[in-house]
Amino acid sequence: MNELEHKAVSKVFATDKEQLIHELMNENGDAVLHLVFTYVKNQTIAEDLTQEIFIKCYEKLDQFKHQSSIKTWLYRIASNHCKDYLRSWHYRKLILNEKLLDYIPSKAKDVEVEVISKSEEESLTNAVMGLPVKYREVVVLHYYEELPLAEISKITSVNVNTIKTRLKRAKEILKEHLIEEV
Repeated sequence: MNELEHKAVSKVFATDKEQLIHELMNENGDAVLHLVFTYVKNQTIAEDLTQEIFIKCYEKLDQFKHQSSIKTWLYRIASNHCKDYLRSWHYRKLILNEKLLDYIPSKAKDVEVEVISKSEEESLTNAVMGLPVKYREVVVLHYYEELPLAEISKITSVNVNTIKTRLKRAKEILKEHLIEEV
């Protein structure tokens, strides 16, 4: 293949990649954002990480092996990216700063907490968001994203029986939490 043919093939592949990633973003952008938010609990950070995830998908699209659905592949990248972020120094520094700010009294913060605690749906959401990551991710993927256990297993690289155990334990924790609130 001469240089001109190689450039033409590269251009077609790049256009196809761009079209595919655009379709992925349109079809799965909100779901990925929601998944990312369940890890980081911050809308702005979730939006930034979601953009990074789609950039990473674009860059790694040629590595997709078609052994699972593209949605499963995308969720796995998102899950791993979030876990990497949660281990990062940037995240730890951010959490430390937030804990320091918690010691500063704020009337607006008290009002906000009262409003949030009055809604049952928001109470459940808060309880889910308070779960440890390993429980939160399976709850969100199974109940909110309505993914089957086998697909969650592929996304998280965790055995299906472990997924079942984590779902059971998450439900127990949520039940305890919600009973304490009443």
